[in-house]
Amino acid sequence: MPTMIHAEIYTGQTVIHDGFIRFEETIQEIGQMSAYTERDETVIDLAGKRLIPGMIDVHIHGGYDVDTMDASAEALYRLSEAMLAEGVTSFFATTITQDWHQITRALEVARDVIDSRETTIEGIHLEGPFINPDYAGAQPLEYIVEPDADQFLKWQQASGNQIKLVTYAPEQPGARDFEAAVRKTGAIPSAGHTDATFDQNHLGNVTHGTHLYNQMRPLHHREPGTVGYCLLERSVFAEIIPDGIHSSKEMVEFAYRMKGPDRLTVITDAMRAKGLSDGEYELGGQTVHVKDGAARLASGNLAGSVLTMDQALRNIIRFTGCSLEQAVQMTSINQAEEFGLTHKGRLEQGKDADFVVLTADLEVEQTVHRGKVHRFTNGKG
Repeated sequence: MPTMIHAEIYTGQTVIHDGFIRFEETIQEIGQMSAYTERDETVIDLAGKRLIPGMIDVHIHGGYDVDTMDASAEALYRLSEAMLAEGVTSFFATTITQDWHQITRALEVARDVIDSRETTIEGIHLEGPFINPDYAGAQPLEYIVEPDADQFLKWQQASGNQIKLVTYAPEQPGARDFEAAVRKTGAIPSAGHTDATFDQNHLGNVTHGTHLYNQMRPLHHREPGTVGYCLLERSVFAEIIPDGIHSSKEMVEFAYRMKGPDRLTVITDAMRAKGLSDGEYELGGQTVHVKDGAARLASGNLAGSVLTMDQALRNIIRFTGCSLEQAVQMTSINQAEEFGLTHKGRLEQGKDADFVVLTADLEVEQTVHRGKVHRFTNGKG
């Protein structure tokens, strides 16, 4: 049984400044070094390095030349493995607006991969096609449809009930029946790619906002819009992409001041080009040009990001001035609590042994997923 000792451990509830963690597939024991008793075990001395819960990305289309819509089990396994170098131990494979058959196939493949219990995929985020075409962004216009409860239920069945999050437009016809159907399956409807007013979001009882600021009705002093709703309503978990491109660092800080660390959820919204060089890539059948850290369609619309989760962690601290403990809240704890991932998030006895060892510069040195240790050099796999 491995044991890591002399670590500064961020449990999600407290900070253990000189601690140890003993683990197999789950955490067996965690505490202060003063309570540590050596056993016949593999001991890893972290010499004061920081140890945080494994990060959870609930909005990621792909990376490392993989996309959820490829509908390839082998590709999803590769994506899961590659993301360990970012400190990601759980993620939601995210779809994009496409035709019925393509989405269905992507859901079926993701379902089979999740059922294998051999990856870090913990669910599916269905982004579109039930959105507002005026706020399509990089979602292909020709496949956008109005919220359709029956169609969603068919997709949820195809996914093996693995759809945990659904991005939709609350102002569109059929939205109330759609929301009811989504919630009945245990999934969470999320306002995104939407022109919904404050009141329309309130009518839908929206509790999650997809990539705050981006492709949603903006804040106005006479109509708060979806942005205002996400910022003002305490029940709402608001996603934020802290890459300095989707939102300026000042607006990331603004969201942090409004929401606090317990209702802001760090995501990457990453696409196929993450981890690769600048050039031409594909998203939803559209050509994406990646240059200087930005992924854009020919129209200039942003098309996801190439942000890694470990860089998102460093950025959220730099942009907002929050502590590492507060950053942990936004990169792991909020996600686990919102989506009922009771075996993830906080580091405590009985939960999955999912955690990350960070250097003083917050680079990923080791990632542990269900007790298996993956080591990296200078934060790179």
